[in-house]
Amino acid sequence: MDRIAITGGARLNGTIPVSGAKNSAIKLMAASLLTDEPLRLTNMPRLADTRFLGKLLSRLGVSVTESDGVDGQETVLHAPEITSGFAPYDLVRQMRASFNVLGPLVARSGQAKVSLPGGCTIGARPVDLHLQALEALGAKIDLHEGYVYAQAPRGLRGAEITFPFVSVGATEHAMLAAVLADGTTVIHNAACEPELVDLQECLNAMGAKVQGAGTPTVTITGVARLKGASHAVIPDRIEMGTYAVAAAMAGGEVRLTNARPGLIDSLLVKLEEAGAGVEHTADGCIIRRNGDRLNAVDIETQPFPGFATDLQAQFMALMTTANGESRIRETIFENRFMHAPELMRLGADISVSGGEARVRGVAQLEGAEVMATDLRASVSLVIAGLVARGETTVSRIYHLDRGFERLEEKLGACGAQVRRIASDGEQEL
Repeated sequence: MDRIAITGGARLNGTIPVSGAKNSAIKLMAASLLTDEPLRLTNMPRLADTRFLGKLLSRLGVSVTESDGVDGQETVLHAPEITSGFAPYDLVRQMRASFNVLGPLVARSGQAKVSLPGGCTIGARPVDLHLQALEALGAKIDLHEGYVYAQAPRGLRGAEITFPFVSVGATEHAMLAAVLADGTTVIHNAACEPELVDLQECLNAMGAKVQGAGTPTVTITGVARLKGASHAVIPDRIEMGTYAVAAAMAGGEVRLTNARPGLIDSLLVKLEEAGAGVEHTADGCIIRRNGDRLNAVDIETQPFPGFATDLQAQFMALMTTANGESRIRETIFENRFMHAPELMRLGADISVSGGEARVRGVAQLEGAEVMATDLRASVSLVIAGLVARGETTVSRIYHLDRGFERLEEKLGACGAQVRRIASDGEQEL
């Protein structure tokens, strides 16, 4: 397996363009199942997760064409007909979000057989709410041998759906299914993340009638069919936040472009509180640190617009060398502190109790061999390696490749000494 090696001590100075949002792109790709006309997605990231989903969609009858167009990286997805309603375990297990093909398949063709996605290293992420939403829309659901069999031969129908707790995935899945349902669907206690607004805009460009995304109540008036459309994927707020933390960690000045800083206000406020400089620009923001040691600050993860759980690991890495003690509370996922022991291998002083971690800043981290445990944890180790004395080597970076596009190239362009070591032992610059 490939590894990433980082030689610490280099300040970051330069520009980093933010890619399209992974968490939005994969749900927009699933929307291609809802129409027999082409869906063109621009500002598309090229990631392991989008490749995984592309393979699954191809099996279902979607042609997936990637190219570099006038609007940058784009993907055209076209499903003139659904050739298969079967999504096998060997494909679904590679990425949980691929389970969201279930709703569009049932909405368009009346039936589907989709594997349950399996476990998750960062805690239980059940699909109960997804299935409850589909049942409310009139689908008959049966579970056998790890597969979901869903049928709605007469089509789905509008319904009132009330989630007992906020779920981004379930909200997105309900939206994808309800756009072709007969009648009106109202989703209560919906997630409010910006990716849901992006999904709404894409679906409406395809002829759907969705309103309220980004608020706790989403209303969908079903239509008979959807058409093709062209849609630009929203910038990735998690990638933006990650590079903002990296700049604050290493020091220097980094300009983030093709970005929407308003989507990570909760992080930027904490960076300023810690002592980093934040300047908003027309197409992003600038992060500065003059070399002074940062101050420890506390964070607590919350649903949007609160502090994103997907930025928690990165911020913990930042606090490992801050002056004082910070408390980091994780309220979204259990078991999402698996990066803490790896950071401790670099010399970090961290203690974890339940959903809270205490990070006591140290003067210097030391390079070591560490292992990525999940997507966001992997990049937190890279961030720590930027300031660790000597060389830090991160293994199992297939996690990293799921969500960060050209990371070595983007950091390297700003002066970081980071390189990929190919599995055959040859270094890739």
